[in-house]
Amino acid sequence: MSQFYGNGIALNEKVLDYLWGRQTVTLNNIVNVDTPGFKSQYLTFEEALGEKLRRASAAGRPARDVGRAIDGSRISLHTTWNESSRLDGNNVDMDQEQVQLVRTVLEYQYMVNSVSNDLSRLSSAARSF
Repeated sequence: MSQFYGNGIALNEKVLDYLWGRQTVTLNNIVNVDTPGFKSQYLTFEEALGEKLRRASAAGRPARDVGRAIDGSRISLHTTWNESSRLDGNNVDMDQEQVQLVRTVLEYQYMVNSVSNDLSRLSSAARSF
């Protein structure tokens, strides 16, 4: 399927998976805002995915290598151990978590719209045959 649609939809699918994971981690932080000793967590994936894509697309590599780079990228889960502004050891900052949640929701909506637009264009092109 990815050969027919190219790497764009595969990339969008991977980013949607990552954003879903980021939203889950952020919601877990919010749920545990009152849990003594809880340390906030966060996901990273943008830098690692970007680096894999740069390496795969360098020097005229085929689209298949880019597809492998997309499939091979992974999420990194991190825990914030050092920061704590509360006496109970919890370091969840609700302002920061709410901003992160809104940012993730907006990015997710943007990516869903992008996939929808790609599929609409493909559908329109297929109807012309």
